[in-house]
Amino acid sequence: MQRQHLVFETMCTSRSLLTWVIICYFIMGPCHCVARPKKRSCLVQDSRADCSHLSLSAVPPDLPRNITSLDMSHNRLVKIPPESLSPYPGLLYLDVSFNSITHINGSLCQILPLLHTLNMEHNEVHWLKKEDLSHCASLTWLYMASNRLKLQGEPFFALQKLKFLDVSKNKLLSAKLGSQPQLPSLVNLNLAFNDFTALKKDDFSFLTSSPYLQVLNLSSVQLKMLEPGCFEPIRNLHTLIMDGSNIGTSVISKLCSELSGTSIDTLSLRMMKLLTLSNTTFMGLQKTNLTFLDLSHNGMNKIEGGSFQWLSSLQTLILSDNNIKHLTKATFQGLKSLKKLELASALVKSHTSSTPIIDDFSFQPLGALESLILQRTAVRELTEHIFTGLTSLKELDMSWSSYTSLKTITSKTLVSLAGSPLTKLNLIGTAISQINPGSFSVLRNLTILLLDYNFVKQTLTGKEFEGLGQVQELHMTNNRQMVNLNSTSFVYMPNLRILTLGKSLIATALDLNPSPFRPLSNLTFLDLSNNNIANIRGSMLEGLVNLKVLKLQHNNLARLWKSANLGGPVLFLKGVQSLMTLQMDSNGLDEIPVEALRGLNNLSELSLSNNLLNSLTDSVFDDLNSLQVLRLQKNLITSVRPEVFKTPMNNLSLLIMDKNPFDCTCESILWFVTWLNNTNTTNVPDLREQYKCNTPLVYFNHSIMDFDTLSCKDMTPFQLLYILSTTAVMMLIVIALLVRFQGWRIQFFWNIVINRILGFSNARAEEVQEFEYDAYIIHAKEDTNWVKRRMVPLENNRCRFFWENRDAVPGMSQLQSIVENMRMSRKILFVITENLLKDPWCRRFKAHHALHQVIEASRDSVVLVFLQDVHDYKLYQSLFLRRSMLRPCCILEWPVDKERVPAFHQKLLIALGMTNRLQE
Repeated sequence: MQRQHLVFETMCTSRSLLTWVIICYFIMGPCHCVARPKKRSCLVQDSRADCSHLSLSAVPPDLPRNITSLDMSHNRLVKIPPESLSPYPGLLYLDVSFNSITHINGSLCQILPLLHTLNMEHNEVHWLKKEDLSHCASLTWLYMASNRLKLQGEPFFALQKLKFLDVSKNKLLSAKLGSQPQLPSLVNLNLAFNDFTALKKDDFSFLTSSPYLQVLNLSSVQLKMLEPGCFEPIRNLHTLIMDGSNIGTSVISKLCSELSGTSIDTLSLRMMKLLTLSNTTFMGLQKTNLTFLDLSHNGMNKIEGGSFQWLSSLQTLILSDNNIKHLTKATFQGLKSLKKLELASALVKSHTSSTPIIDDFSFQPLGALESLILQRTAVRELTEHIFTGLTSLKELDMSWSSYTSLKTITSKTLVSLAGSPLTKLNLIGTAISQINPGSFSVLRNLTILLLDYNFVKQTLTGKEFEGLGQVQELHMTNNRQMVNLNSTSFVYMPNLRILTLGKSLIATALDLNPSPFRPLSNLTFLDLSNNNIANIRGSMLEGLVNLKVLKLQHNNLARLWKSANLGGPVLFLKGVQSLMTLQMDSNGLDEIPVEALRGLNNLSELSLSNNLLNSLTDSVFDDLNSLQVLRLQKNLITSVRPEVFKTPMNNLSLLIMDKNPFDCTCESILWFVTWLNNTNTTNVPDLREQYKCNTPLVYFNHSIMDFDTLSCKDMTPFQLLYILSTTAVMMLIVIALLVRFQGWRIQFFWNIVINRILGFSNARAEEVQEFEYDAYIIHAKEDTNWVKRRMVPLENNRCRFFWENRDAVPGMSQLQSIVENMRMSRKILFVITENLLKDPWCRRFKAHHALHQVIEASRDSVVLVFLQDVHDYKLYQSLFLRRSMLRPCCILEWPVDKERVPAFHQKLLIALGMTNRLQE
């Protein structure tokens, strides 16, 4: 076959480049239109040097000396001086195609003694002499296509090891490349696209010593004459390619006759405008063992009965892309060994022609046929006997065909296949709209049923697949989302292993109990993608213990995994512990329940791309210890933390998490960047280009690999300081609140403990004995009831008050009583209220004398009990006292809450028990 010289190496993404390629394609042909990035120097890799497309006029002298392959194609070379290649004596492969070289230097192979492949296609080599290749004994491949060759002498005589010789497109006027036997190792000879029109008896005499020759390519050679015995020198020929030759039916018949004495087993007659086959066209091949015949792309419209009767050994017949109008019982007569028949686009209807007809029993002669390809065909009707006689048929492909009979499949539609051991039936794109019960019941051996790209609009009750107990694969994707299911849809297919229902089901088809998949315990592959499914039950996959691949992408399952879902998240993956691949892309998921992926220890591929995932629960992936492929691209993930991803990334071989708004801070990305820098086993495509920081501003739109991990290494002390300071602040707040609202209670119990151990008084015994009373009570007349109710009950055998209303001696003057009793009282207790400050007697005498008594005796004996909140300024103006003049324990406030009254009493006893000696 003609070798393809160039391939596209880069995708044409710019509009101008695409326009250039299209123009180039129509002007120069596809082989010349190359879109590749512009190079500025040779690329050297693994001992291969690529110096193509550099407009070079000479071989670069500075390449590595140990290179074994040199590509100098598509440059401006006009010659190859051997000395320019002397620095590279180890060359095995040299490509100088697409230059302007006019001559092969005879010293070339002397300088390169190991050279085994020389490519000189598309040059200007004219004269080729024996001396030019006399030293190239090691050559095994020689490409000389598209030159202007004129052969002098025996130019190929020295090529003892040559296996492949291409001299196509040289306008050669003869197939004779030499007059002496030569090329003993030749396997493939390409003479395509040359100008000779005859094959003479001695044209191939130079190949009489070439027992290994198997392939001869004579494509587009316009042969008009073949001398008898022209193929005699190459009788071991196995493959002959005559594509595009347009030699006519008579010449083909002559060609077949000449091939009768060869070992031919493959014959290609494509694109030859062979419109009609007669019953004598291939008669010359009767004595051959031809097993492969390609007659495609001929525009053939008529095949006479018995045309193939001479090809009893034929195993593969290709009649694709023709215009056959009628197949009869005699069309394939004699093809008793045929195993594969391709009729793709061979029976078509156009606006100028009628619908082709296949007669009943047309395929009956093909008893050995195993594969029948009827892709893209149009037949008037599938009759009850159209496939009768195909007793060995295992594969029938009618995909993308137009058969009226297939729009509604009934039990009679495929009845002609009842005698066929069919295992694969392809009905993709045949416009099926209805499948009746028992439609496939005659296909008891069927294992693969393809029903994709149809218009099935019905509820599958299960009766449609009755009799398909051996089916292992059922494909029903792209049925325009019109198929509904019920609980018995697949009850007659217990051996089903692969089931594809993508873009076929109505949205509510799976909201069933029991699940339609429950009978399929052997199922390993289930495709439910692109169905807009929003409601499924937790028992949907119940019983699928062998399920390995589950495809649920492009549905609407977000609500099912929400924690706020009525009844809680739907954990439909429970019970499928054998699952290895799970695809849930484009489902609008914004959260994954902690238990959603539990038990999936065998899962090796998880795809959750194109969702709305952001904050993932710490342990959500903890059971995925066998994960090898993880896809999370195009989500809202900002943080990649070890608590979430450490387990699944342990054995990961491929990670795709690009196009997420990463937060490039120490807390969010440090672990991920460190992992990326250290991993040697995980492939992360487009890491630097597609993994971008979104925050903070300093890293915005930068690659996450630019994140400075060193900035996080000194964070430990600060983290410790942060923890300590936070703890201290929190404790301070708690203590402050405790003191503010429960401080009195704490103080109360503290005083009880202390006073039980040390007592309520710190005054010495002799100090206490000097006085008759513990306290002299001064209060306003309006506060008499409070003193009587609250103070008097505190007296006992260790505490005694002087209360003027009770203890004044009758007949003694009030002034004398005040003076005498204050002197006999160890403490002077003021009950402070607004009334006291306004009482002239208390202000002018009692308070005055009390202070005088204190100052005169040099003692600290005043205790203030505030029943009202009195400003310090008023207190001083009225009683000449300030709070700051007294010890804190001697200033008491009457509590508002009744439960604090015992604490007040305790504080009062402590204040009364304090020593009167002044503190220095």
